Amino acid sequence: MAKLQLAECRQFFLAVIEKAEAMQVPVSIAVVGPEGHLIALERMDNAGWITPETAWAKAFTMSAFRSMSPRFQDGLVTQHWLRERNPQLAVNAAVFTGGKIFISGGAAPIFKDNEMVGAYGISGGTSDQDEEMGNHARAKLGWQHRPAVDDTTPEVKQHINQIYDKIGLGKAQL
Repeated sequence: MAKLQLAECRQFFLAVIEKAEAMQVPVSIAVVGPEGHLIALERMDNAGWITPETAWAKAFTMSAFRSMSPRFQDGLVTQHWLRERNPQLAVNAAVFTGGKIFISGGAAPIFKDNEMVGAYGISGGTSDQDEEMGNHARAKLGWQHRPAVDDTTPEVKQHINQIYDKIGLGKAQL
């Protein structure tokens, strides 16, 4: 069973902070294990006072939803899927998890080979800015947000690609 190590999380934080500083957007970053338990959390100087809780909730949400379905590739897809299909689910899930559900960009699961080992959340910028920081840091560290062997059905891929097109991220096709 693969696991995320604290040293890896620190490297991810440094890569996010590098991008956040270049963008002049202070953020908080959280990494959780596959069950949603916190591994590491950091708040940059001048990041909003609620951003640590938001980053943690985003990471928790990705671990919860991705463990339910391959349909939830990242925070933006999850947000738009729920908006289309079942907007009340997000509200209900937030209630029955004690407020731990927060669906937005800037969050994704983390895979080692085919195993989901955790998820991250970034909070402090817009959804697009948080997403850009996460993509930068993932690329720098080689973290994957999809399993090595893609067993996502063609129907689910088509639906995810339609969501990416709707929100202007057609280049993110699966």
